[in-house]
Amino acid sequence: MSTRTPMLGRFRLGYVAPAALLVAGLLYTPFLWTAYLSLTRYDGLAPPEWTGPRNFVKLLDDPALLTSIRNTLLWVIGTMVLPVGLGLLVAVLSYDLKGGAWYRVPFMLPYALSGAGLGLVWSPILSHDGIANQLLGVDTAFLQDAPQNTLAMLLVWTWQQLGVNTLLFVVGLQSIPKEPIEAARIDGASGWRLFRYVIWPLMRPLTAVVVGLALVASLKTFDIVWVMTQGGPGRNSETLAVTMYKETFVASDYGYGSAVAVLLTVVTGLASYLYLRRQVR
Repeated sequence: MSTRTPMLGRFRLGYVAPAALLVAGLLYTPFLWTAYLSLTRYDGLAPPEWTGPRNFVKLLDDPALLTSIRNTLLWVIGTMVLPVGLGLLVAVLSYDLKGGAWYRVPFMLPYALSGAGLGLVWSPILSHDGIANQLLGVDTAFLQDAPQNTLAMLLVWTWQQLGVNTLLFVVGLQSIPKEPIEAARIDGASGWRLFRYVIWPLMRPLTAVVVGLALVASLKTFDIVWVMTQGGPGRNSETLAVTMYKETFVASDYGYGSAVAVLLTVVTGLASYLYLRRQVR
């Protein structure tokens, strides 16, 4: 046993290296190729033509990019406030209720739909002559004007994501030791004070995971926007992911679309890094 252990330790990198190289290749090769294309003029047919940073200079002068950034920020803020915030609220309010699991079931059902399916269900409802206008007795173009259309899609996104965030927070509540909560109740803490000073600090590790996942998902929002509005009317509801898709596969400008993809990757990575760094502190 004593002679085999050093041998295993000596060659442990050799066991891990093939899998690590495979994963690194699958993850980084597409990004490096995209980064290269972002410095070229490429239509998908002729060989790429090197242009340097021209595509990134074009990004700075593109008014549609500013709209995409604004809408993406709306998605980030809205996701933090609505699906995450409401998910935490539902989890806390239903946790101590008798039969609370049954109260959470209706919130979980929409999660079975994909983003594309969600768009197909809600697009006719929110259309100008849809059910929403008829029920509310109004004449509102929910998916026409900006930023109203982005807010409408955020509410649809909340309808889908609320259940899974609630479930994650319930798991966090169940993992909290009972002793600190019981001790706080004996000391007279209840309601908001119990949640603010006892439950919330104990849930911070899980909250960091939930918020981190929601942050990344909101930055790369694509499917629901594409199905419901295709970034329109015009380009007033585009996100960065939709802009990347339209420039690459609709306009066949692979170089410019790759530049948008690099920008989206950098923004997502930087936001994730800053958030995780703050959580570590």
